[in-house]
Amino acid sequence: MQIYHNIQDFKPLPNAVVTIGTFDGVHLGHRKIIDRLQEVARQTGGETVILTFFPHPRLILHPEDQNLKLLTTISEKAKLLEELGIDHLIITPFSRDFSNLSAEEYIREMLVNCIGTKKIVIGYDHRFGKDRSGGLAELQKFAPQYGFEVEEIPEQDVNEVAVSSSKIRKSLLNGETQLANQFLGYAFFITGKVIRGDQIGRTLGYPTANLFIEESYKLIPADGIYAVTIERRAENEERNALIEQSTGESPLPALRSPRLFGMAYIGHRPTINGMTRNIEVNIFDFNEDIYNQTLQMSFHAFIRHDVKFNGLEELTEQLGRDKENVLAFFNR
Repeated sequence: MQIYHNIQDFKPLPNAVVTIGTFDGVHLGHRKIIDRLQEVARQTGGETVILTFFPHPRLILHPEDQNLKLLTTISEKAKLLEELGIDHLIITPFSRDFSNLSAEEYIREMLVNCIGTKKIVIGYDHRFGKDRSGGLAELQKFAPQYGFEVEEIPEQDVNEVAVSSSKIRKSLLNGETQLANQFLGYAFFITGKVIRGDQIGRTLGYPTANLFIEESYKLIPADGIYAVTIERRAENEERNALIEQSTGESPLPALRSPRLFGMAYIGHRPTINGMTRNIEVNIFDFNEDIYNQTLQMSFHAFIRHDVKFNGLEELTEQLGRDKENVLAFFNR
């Protein structure tokens, strides 16, 4: 997959099959659109193009709203789209000036002049342009003039999967991990660097890797204990350089095997009167130095809520039961 950090760097294609959207989470609803995009490209000998935006439009248009947390960082989104086999990903910097483009300007400048769109596939409720004034009607109006075709995915096709990014966010914040994963079509994951903690877990017999998530807008699931798998990432700067240029985010390195099993903790560690929210993982049957390494941690099941125990002995006993429950979940 080719990644472009600005639409001006994209050379118009002779047969571009395009869709547009934020695609937060790249969930099953999004995949309805992506599947059709790829089907059209195969039928017409075209190349698939996804036009997405960074930062998320709501972060720019409503900066006072600090509640929006996203399922995927731009690097994670690019990884998921690449795995689906998309040919081109254009990451367009979203700004107030960009949001003021009229529907026709958006179609003419972005879709036609910059991309060379011959076919556009959109979801049934897709809106674009100033004040979200553009939609299917505007695309159909200008299609003959600018030489492209437009196809809308029917509402019933999208609704039959009964999924939305907001529904997935709510599920994760409620500890409904398995429900969220059903909507996503994969296990929700976070990507972070291992930093040094206070090593209390080690004294309890459950050493943990502490994860630092650089992107403040990334959604972190509800506090509690989780059954997780962990994969380490090998640095691959060339593959991700364009993402870093366009967003300022650290590149997302490629995975390296094997997949490891563990139990993760998210919370403020009330038993020791912790002051900050931690993300920690006890990796089973593992004893390597992984400080400063990047881990991808996938959440498979919510085990229990975070609670305050009457001392470290009681906490240690509960951690033993938690580990048994996680191992039973994974049939290990």
